[in-house]
Amino acid sequence: MASFGKKSESSASSSFSSFSSYSRLTMNGCPSGDGEVQIHVRGIPFAVDRNLLASKSSRVAALLKENPFQDLSYLLRDFPADPETFEHVVRFCHGFELKLSTDNLVPLCCLAHYLGMTESHSIDNLLKKALALFTERILPSWNESVKALRSSENIGKQAMHLGLVDACLESIIGKALADPHLLGHSIRPRTSGVDVEDDKNCKPNTRRRLFVNLDWESEESLSTLPLHLYAPIIDAMVKNNVSSHYVVASLSEYVKKWGFFRGDAGVGENSMSMSMSIYKRNAQREVIETVEGILPRERGLVQCSLLFDMLRFAVLLEASSDCRNGLEIRIGAQLDQATVEDLLIPSQGYAKESQYDIECVRRILKNFYGNNTCLDIPGIIKVTELMEDFLVAVASDIDLKITTFVSLAEMTAAASQGTRRNSDGMYRAVDIYLDKHKHLTEVEREEVCQVIDYQRMSQGAFEHAARNERLPLRVVVQVLFVGQLQLRDTITRKDKEEEEEEEGEEEGRAELGYSEGEVKMEMQRMGSKVMELERECHVMRKEIEKGKSTGEKPKKGGVCMWKAMKRKFGCMGSTHNTNCQVNKKMAQRR
Repeated sequence: MASFGKKSESSASSSFSSFSSYSRLTMNGCPSGDGEVQIHVRGIPFAVDRNLLASKSSRVAALLKENPFQDLSYLLRDFPADPETFEHVVRFCHGFELKLSTDNLVPLCCLAHYLGMTESHSIDNLLKKALALFTERILPSWNESVKALRSSENIGKQAMHLGLVDACLESIIGKALADPHLLGHSIRPRTSGVDVEDDKNCKPNTRRRLFVNLDWESEESLSTLPLHLYAPIIDAMVKNNVSSHYVVASLSEYVKKWGFFRGDAGVGENSMSMSMSIYKRNAQREVIETVEGILPRERGLVQCSLLFDMLRFAVLLEASSDCRNGLEIRIGAQLDQATVEDLLIPSQGYAKESQYDIECVRRILKNFYGNNTCLDIPGIIKVTELMEDFLVAVASDIDLKITTFVSLAEMTAAASQGTRRNSDGMYRAVDIYLDKHKHLTEVEREEVCQVIDYQRMSQGAFEHAARNERLPLRVVVQVLFVGQLQLRDTITRKDKEEEEEEEGEEEGRAELGYSEGEVKMEMQRMGSKVMELERECHVMRKEIEKGKSTGEKPKKGGVCMWKAMKRKFGCMGSTHNTNCQVNKKMAQRR
């Protein structure tokens, strides 16, 4: 009598026409007169035989027993029924076949329970048949359980009272505990380019992904559920120690879908927020607050850009202070992963003092310093560079006060004291601030320049500062003085290095047994022999050219020219002994 299947695409568009035709059918098929009653469901009348309805519904039977002429036209005014669901009730009463689906089974169970169509009233009852299909077809499947839970949104109280919501939740939670992949794609920090093969909770590598993704894409996402049904599932995942990577993946998808809103081109988020209804603002604020409370606390699990988006909308939607503080603490713990665009949080309110929320950034920076140790030098360097770039970005804001700029710059400079970074970034930010705030007095400009560490400026920054007309005269003099000191230190250091090199050379000569005078004499002797060798080479070249021109052969008894040259250098020994003069000298010493 009842068939279960997916709802066709054309059923939704033709539903109201089917209701009207079915009303006419029942009117023509039912006896006229006292046996007929019209029941209105959301303005659509249904003609039903009262005796058939009373035989299946204990509620209708009780009303007619008390008053046979009871007006039943508004029987369902206290129940959120829809025409499609009531049509199935009418068809069941008249013995027609029911075409049930996941979308209408939960509402039908609730309506049957409300009308008292139970086994205590009739053996052949609608509630028993609907619950049997629910247990057999819905609960074993992840997709059908998610769809059924989603269909209970409009009749949440009735479905909760009947236990259908709890049954769906238990089914979904049990399946997610057995296979966390159902929650979403695992989000893991990138520590290396190698896929992790030995972790059962890790997302499959590229080879496996070709096959697994097909199943993942076909699964119903939990992000389609309303918040009051979604939150208990994630709470259960956290309590049962499901991998945080999958919990974060599901929460990230959910908050992106229901917690954020994007304005059209040319329409700012602030304007969108002001034009939103109070109901929608409250719903989005509740999503952000709930997700922030559930998110795991481990550093690096949640993308830093997502945390900044949550903070931006939390401020825009006026979320609770606990929610905003929690997001600032989370961001502070991983501030080294942020970008300058993340820090550019617009100020809210009509009395805003600057274009961006500088105080919020200061609190985040303070949280970073409180959570990190002095041993995390790479993280401190990244945050210092980030804050210098942020100062450069906000320095052009004409409304940015001196005290605010100096305070943030001092916090940034204090963190870089233990590193070997130059202060060129800070100098650039100060230069832009002075350029955009030309109305500052000499004293105010000196106050701004106090955040620069002149000892750590590069040579290029020194040259620029020495010609910078925006800097106060006292600062320029100080820059020149520090530059002279550094130049003197550089010259002194180079002289010392040269002296050390000369001392090393003298020590090397001493190890060979030579005095400085002996070395000079030997060099002079070698120089004279080289000059004599050049003269003899010149004479030899002439003799060779003369022999070629006359065709004469060299005399057999002549002296070998090369031997004569070797004799000049005292090298008449083996050809392999190239250090002849040194060996000769050493032999004389012995």
